[in-house]
Amino acid sequence: MALISAIAMAGCDSTPETPSEPSAQASASGQLQAANPSAPPTAPACPPTAELNGPDTSYDRQGTGDGATLWAMLFSSGEGVLRASRELKVAWRMTGSGDFSISATGPDGKVVKPVWGPEPHGSSNWGRPGDEWGTGWVFPTSGCWTINATRTSGTGSLALRVAE
Repeated sequence: MALISAIAMAGCDSTPETPSEPSAQASASGQLQAANPSAPPTAPACPPTAELNGPDTSYDRQGTGDGATLWAMLFSSGEGVLRASRELKVAWRMTGSGDFSISATGPDGKVVKPVWGPEPHGSSNWGRPGDEWGTGWVFPTSGCWTINATRTSGTGSLALRVAE
């Protein structure tokens, strides 16, 4: 018993340990990342809302906005996964006023524009606020893509997980 107490006490020290190497931290995705400021930045983890979660999932998604609301209706292949190098049609609704512009930033920082659009939609039965446009996208790589929409008054964004 004395030996166990001695071993336990040897591990107790009131002096905080100073690591000689940078420590590792768990990212939001659960992967370990080195806490080294000189290390190259890692791609941000996709939020859970970026996942389609199967073929029965609603493809009607609300983005985040600053001075505007942003909604997307994804016209996917029906398999419940967005795929790199495959065209995806998206209808957008955004409040605010003025011109509408849109781009997407990928996991490596690459910015892409839609392969077609934005095309204004004159009429629609989609019950979301704002004006409506259609776009076509081909994401060149897998990972988390953030789509950024801008009007004269307001901005919005939506993250999407793209698989290989």
